[in-house]
Amino acid sequence: MSMPELVRVTIDEKDVHVAKGTGLVETALSAGIEIPVFCYEPRLGAPIGACRMCLVEIEGMPKLQAGCTLTAQDGMVVRTARTSSKAAEGQNATLEFILVNHPLDCPVCDKGGECPLQDLTFRYGPGKTRMNFEKTTFEKPIPISPAISLDRERCILCYRCTRFSEAVSEDGQLVARNRGAMSVITTFEDEPYSGPFTGNVTELCPVGALLPTQYRFEARPWEIVDVPTVCGMCPVGCNTHATVREGKVKRVISRNHPEIDEGWLCDKGRFAFTHLRAADRVVEPIHRVRRRGFEPVSWPEALDVAESLLKAADGRAVVALSGSETVEEAYALAKLMRQGLGSHHAVLPEEVSAGLDAYRLPLSAIGDAQTVVVLGDVPLNESAPIVDLWVRAARRKGATIVQTADDPAVSSTERVVLIWSGPGGRGGARVGELAERLGLAGKDGCGAFYIPATPNGRGVADAWAACSDEEPAREPDSIGLLVVSGDEAAGNPNVRALAERAEAVIVISMFHGLAAGWADLVLPGTSYLERDGTYVNLEGRLQRLRQTATPPGPTELEWISQLAARFHVEIPPYASAVFAELSKRCYGGLSFGEVGERAPLRGYVEAPVHVEVPPVPEPAEEPPSGTGLHLVAYKPLFSGPAVERVPELQFQRPQAEIELSPDDARTRGIANGDRVVVSAGGVSVELRARVSKDLRAGVARVALEHSGGLLGNVEVAPAGAGVTA
Repeated sequence: MSMPELVRVTIDEKDVHVAKGTGLVETALSAGIEIPVFCYEPRLGAPIGACRMCLVEIEGMPKLQAGCTLTAQDGMVVRTARTSSKAAEGQNATLEFILVNHPLDCPVCDKGGECPLQDLTFRYGPGKTRMNFEKTTFEKPIPISPAISLDRERCILCYRCTRFSEAVSEDGQLVARNRGAMSVITTFEDEPYSGPFTGNVTELCPVGALLPTQYRFEARPWEIVDVPTVCGMCPVGCNTHATVREGKVKRVISRNHPEIDEGWLCDKGRFAFTHLRAADRVVEPIHRVRRRGFEPVSWPEALDVAESLLKAADGRAVVALSGSETVEEAYALAKLMRQGLGSHHAVLPEEVSAGLDAYRLPLSAIGDAQTVVVLGDVPLNESAPIVDLWVRAARRKGATIVQTADDPAVSSTERVVLIWSGPGGRGGARVGELAERLGLAGKDGCGAFYIPATPNGRGVADAWAACSDEEPAREPDSIGLLVVSGDEAAGNPNVRALAERAEAVIVISMFHGLAAGWADLVLPGTSYLERDGTYVNLEGRLQRLRQTATPPGPTELEWISQLAARFHVEIPPYASAVFAELSKRCYGGLSFGEVGERAPLRGYVEAPVHVEVPPVPEPAEEPPSGTGLHLVAYKPLFSGPAVERVPELQFQRPQAEIELSPDDARTRGIANGDRVVVSAGGVSVELRARVSKDLRAGVARVALEHSGGLLGNVEVAPAGAGVTA
């Protein structure tokens, strides 16, 4: 790779050498000089010079120039407001113009104290106003969605939000209406702003115009602490800050790990934190007492019951893991079961494969790929939305996006990335085998990703393997005790089927509705926001979770430690101590503190060899016969116990519709929006059809909650005469 051409730029009498074409804002920063901006945001694409806050004087040019639109050229001489009275006057006038109709409501504005407009006004703006006329007012606030409110009086028309909608998420829903002084930001046809990434505009907005409704009037900057942690809502592991006030999470914002998320965050990760305060939260242990139903018990009593149930199982205990446990929690549970009780029976949350370790790449490599092969039938924006943003970024840079590795583009390009997006089965092994066949190992910019179904499936498998050299055993013929760890496992119908075979059941759950009626003992679960520990994301990157909220009782690690002591098994109640023990076998002896706030992508030579363990049994996939289609029922992004308890996200829940490929819809005489009947084995469900150009022929796709229990081969036909919805 050739070295970039360096050029000399003089900024405020300081010489700096940078690569030719570097943005002038970044060039100035390399010299320790700030060029103030409002509209400029490199992640949104090419600068547009809308706000004029970045005015600078360029030697040889008669007028002030928008600095954000310029790039470094050899011999360029730049003077900012620090040394140019002309530039200072221009910035002062720009701020005065912005403030002409801007409401001076900083004391009640939620952006107050962390507002760029406030900061730049103090540094560059006029000390007092010359205007004495009445300011323009608008209706306020306008709920552009249940999660976001718009205050048009505060808007400075920087167009960050509309550019994000157009050029990053590519939903095209936020637009500017009217022209000139009458321009306003609105949604397309005044429909609610929906999609996986809408909340990002609340962070992009440099004023208090776009605000999350959950955070309005909840806290002020001097009352809060932003705790660095990692999102535990999907396998991407986006880096976040949890804003905490008095032990309660008030909002979640992005923390920009450029290799993982580039500072973007999906709405599930951003807004679903209020599930911590759900009305049906389990806050104390519950024990089933014959003829009296469930009764709350104290923690010492609950541990007595758990001890007796574990002993009664006599080695016939089975653990069903969710994949949302921290590495340390899963290790502690494995150590209790395997070393304390001699029980090696586990249902791991999904396939475990080390086959992709040779093809590890940061997610950011997708954005630089020349060809991206997206395999599997679950939409990326449902399984791992940030991965979908990286694929879109690659497409905008000219990459070819294909759905089969046999495409000629795959073998004719240098940088190829494979992505497998469900459904489960042996997806990880399949994409690993495909990467090997294509010879991607060791090739610069080439790699492969498998999208797990759970946030920490790989970490849970690491922990179970690190606890013992023995492989996880299949469940015994008779199950003396089933331990259901986490809400994902508690909501899994296949785990419920195992519970019907078990003599006793212990469920660790956050919510009453998931375990009531079939558990013998319910122990309060915690959210990822209430735990300390580590997660392993879909890249294989080990990342640090920090406890940001105070749980209603002891964490899983704390009570497992107490329970293990009764079986003469030593398990520390602290994540750092547990990690120190398992890291020696699993992560090359890495210390807990070395995981870091911005964790690098590492390889672990000493990691145990993982055995592929099938998840809870799923029906075998069979090719469709006759005129049938293969139905894929997937878990949507906006689903699950946490989302169900967040009012602001209910409008994002999936519609009762089935996706068909254009060929399959045309063959059946089905148009977009038609009502169709989906049937198999005497069971049928009526849904609305949506024709999706990204779906391959022979496959139909539906959200799990609207599948009516159907899976595999189905018939799809117009309902009645095909009356449109």
